[in-house]
Amino acid sequence: MRGRNLPAEKKPPKGELTPAEKRTNRKFARIRVRGEHAISGIKRARVAKDVLRNTKDGFSDLAMVIACGLHNLRIQIRKRALRL
Repeated sequence: MRGRNLPAEKKPPKGELTPAEKRTNRKFARIRVRGEHAISGIKRARVAKDVLRNTKDGFSDLAMVIACGLHNLRIQIRKRALRL
């Protein structure tokens, strides 16, 4: 994962984690997975993943905003469909 990692306990060499440390690691993992799924959902719009050759100021930011909006729309539509 790029950027700042969430603090998680590492298993000591030839040892085990305590149950409290395991619970903490599971909580961090749930948060991390949700973030990673959101990023992959945004990258479905290939404009957010591929190299942009447009040199206009603010165009790459606009492309990312549109990709995020499309991802959020897809999530909202999916949730509505499941509630029927």
